[in-house]
Amino acid sequence: MTKSNLTTTRPRSNGLTPGSRQPLPASGEECRKRGWDQVDIVLVSGDAYIDHPSFGIALIGRLLESHGYRVAILAQPRYDRLDDFLQFGRPRLFFGISAGNLDSIVANYSGNGKVRTEDAYSAGGNPWRSSERSRTNRYRPDRASLIYANLARAAFKEVAIILGGVEASLRRFVHYDYQQGKLRGSLLADAKADLLIYGMGERAVVEAAARLAAGLGLEAINGSCERLTEAQMQLRFPDLPPAGSDSCSILPSWQAIEVDQRLFMAAERLVDVHARGYLPTQLLQRQQSSWLLQHPVAAPLTTAELDQVYELPYSRKPHPTNPDIPAYRMICHSLTIVRGCSGNCSFCAITRHQGPIISSRSPASILREVRIVSAMDNFTGTISDLGGPTANLYQTSCKVGSCRKHDCLYPQLCPNLQVDEEAFVKLLHDILKIEKVKHVFISSGLRMELLLKTPRLLAEIIAKHTPGAMKIAPEHTEDAVLSLMHKESHQQLIDFVSHCRAVAAELGKKIIFTPYMISAHPGCTAEHTEALLKKLGTLDLQVKQFQDFTPTPGTLSTAMFVTGLHRDTDEPIQVARKKLERKEQRGLLERQRCLSDQQRPQKSMSKQASRKMTGKK
Repeated sequence: MTKSNLTTTRPRSNGLTPGSRQPLPASGEECRKRGWDQVDIVLVSGDAYIDHPSFGIALIGRLLESHGYRVAILAQPRYDRLDDFLQFGRPRLFFGISAGNLDSIVANYSGNGKVRTEDAYSAGGNPWRSSERSRTNRYRPDRASLIYANLARAAFKEVAIILGGVEASLRRFVHYDYQQGKLRGSLLADAKADLLIYGMGERAVVEAAARLAAGLGLEAINGSCERLTEAQMQLRFPDLPPAGSDSCSILPSWQAIEVDQRLFMAAERLVDVHARGYLPTQLLQRQQSSWLLQHPVAAPLTTAELDQVYELPYSRKPHPTNPDIPAYRMICHSLTIVRGCSGNCSFCAITRHQGPIISSRSPASILREVRIVSAMDNFTGTISDLGGPTANLYQTSCKVGSCRKHDCLYPQLCPNLQVDEEAFVKLLHDILKIEKVKHVFISSGLRMELLLKTPRLLAEIIAKHTPGAMKIAPEHTEDAVLSLMHKESHQQLIDFVSHCRAVAAELGKKIIFTPYMISAHPGCTAEHTEALLKKLGTLDLQVKQFQDFTPTPGTLSTAMFVTGLHRDTDEPIQVARKKLERKEQRGLLERQRCLSDQQRPQKSMSKQASRKMTGKK
């Protein structure tokens, strides 16, 4: 694998006073005020611009800035004309295109295809530019990466276009688009961009920028995909690699999958094996009129590198033009402490995007960031989250180090998984010692089986670090469904709830759980959902948070949804595809939630409200 050097260089003048934590320029006028005669890189995003490390476009922008590049942000550009793409002039190196922190279809539509009326990543939570509520009037277009790439190409034909972010990463091969209800080819092939960077793109984007600055090509960058014409394929691969080749694997083609959709499952399984195994082989997939070549996964960032990217000089605020963005309110005083997930849940794309290897920040780096957060004008004493995909995977590692399976939690904890419980406990204690910090909460999801193996950490979380309710994600109770989800048995939930209540009782506290559940997952029937409700009732758990399964790109559950095949055996399974089938399962959960709300004790009425009701003064 090639390894890009993330060590930063001294930036050329950016027009700011030393130590200034101003956002990156977000308009041509802001660039001119800095005295810039040309922008090196324009990063385009479907989200409003928030200069905070929780947002990928800000993190990549700051990283590129630290390497001496002049970077501008084009947030939520108009897509009915070229004006926004022209305002910075011709970028010297490239346009970096992203749909934002979410896939644009996920951001715009519910799992059942209903148009969302709120957008947490847009100003005021409003997804529309004006009172007209139409598809063409949204801040973020459907398949935003494709639309933005076409506009960038129309504005400056000779400038390189690089796709990145979650949408590009998970749509890099033939994928299912649930809003259209059909399979689509690679986003790179559709957009005809110069490169697609998948996964966590720091290494690849730094290398791509360096190559373009040196006048070199973008071939063979780890963590990237290239689009090859038939002529280019003949030059690169005069003889297609045979099946089982150590250097390259060929996925079922677009044409073959169109004829036999069962091959979609075969393709997704092979992509999954490569994503989890960090295999040194390339992947090839023929599209409609070109080829997609994926180079091996980029190596995950080391602790020192992770510390570096999270300690760049973010202003930690939204751009002044859009100060009120709901997503910012959620993460304003939170910190990311860990990356990656070795859980490999079938319905989740985190492992495919962030990778299965856990990267943890150093305690010293986290404490430095806490001090920065505690000095913010709007800090009230609460660190709202120490998180990541799974918070209590922090500081976990593998004894073996060369495992290609990276399936550490299913069907039970791998004996080679090392968990540093004391490191997490000490981190929590040290943060509470910092002046102005009164509370530290863990609001991200927690893996139950890991918490049972770390009793001291669990007791600490119950005693001091739970924000009202503990978030857990059993997803279901029926083992037949759980196995399809690649989740542990229901007995795990029984043991966990019992143990937590016993610990809470010893501490003189009452613990409340917020269990997240999924309805209509492939293989799940209405009978399974009814059984789920009974078992949750037995455990005295209320149905509060649930969602219909959404067949998003890049997951094995989506492959099961499309093909109707078991993820491991290819045996037929029942899939709730019709709206009535999905509505039936959702309705069962909704009715139970309504009953729970009605049975919940009502708070006593205030004296003022009582006077209003009785007419007394």
